[in-house]
Amino acid sequence: MTLLSVEKLTKKYGTKTIINEISFAFGHHKCIALIGPNGAGKTTTLRMLAGLLKPTEGSIQFESVARNKDIRHLIGYLPQYPSFHSWMTGKEFLVYSGRLANLSKEEATNRADSLLTEVGISKDAQTERISRYSGGMKQRLGIAQAIIHKPKLLILDEPVASLDPLGRREVLVLMEKLKQEMTILFSTHILNDADEISDELLLLNNGEIIESGSLQELRRKYQTAVIELSVEDDLKLYHEQITSIPVVSQTNIERDILYITATDIKTARENILAMATRENWPITRFSVNQASLEDMFMRVVNN
Repeated sequence: MTLLSVEKLTKKYGTKTIINEISFAFGHHKCIALIGPNGAGKTTTLRMLAGLLKPTEGSIQFESVARNKDIRHLIGYLPQYPSFHSWMTGKEFLVYSGRLANLSKEEATNRADSLLTEVGISKDAQTERISRYSGGMKQRLGIAQAIIHKPKLLILDEPVASLDPLGRREVLVLMEKLKQEMTILFSTHILNDADEISDELLLLNNGEIIESGSLQELRRKYQTAVIELSVEDDLKLYHEQITSIPVVSQTNIERDILYITATDIKTARENILAMATRENWPITRFSVNQASLEDMFMRVVNN
């Protein structure tokens, strides 16, 4: 069942079009990554979906809610650079956020207690001032305030971009857990993060959706396998023989590794191994690896 449906969503500032007639839809309990380079329009898109920015044209349909009606009570939103009242404690801030979301004082307090535990903020840290929190703790607290009212959709704008490796890992683990309870839509230009936790992708470039679908569908459509070859001596001695194989479409040498892309990876592998066996190549590494999400994205953008 579809949770959110977007049709021809457009945002213009004067004569400049930032988002150009994008359309997509997704269902319940999914994690969707909105990926694209800086300046692609990711933040503008998320702010329109969150009800913080009015579209110039197009519609946003949320499940059974009437078209173009206020859906903010069904959405939790965390901006890329969240702000906090640093003099408050973590628990005070969450209770305050709950009250702003029209929860009673008792309900806000109970919800704050359970959420602080759920997002991994310890009992001691719950009563500390937010000014003492690490970047990862602040981001987890920000996610807690975004879901204090139990939304159906959680929107996160670049949730780990400014975090150190430990904080990034903490937030990704939390997102993996939360997608069991709600749908998550998050923007990122860090493609490894999208590859790790998302179920579906929206590829945005220059204000347009250039591809969308499940991660598996897009892998099947765009990704190719790559053979990686290393030898004890100079790779250039073997490079010409490999490029002469008809199914080999591209080769590239980086840091003593020859990367080989082929239209038929099975045939390429068999030919290379036959050559290596016949001529006794001093191979130190031979592997067949799937191209990364970054490779796929670059291929889509360049097309």
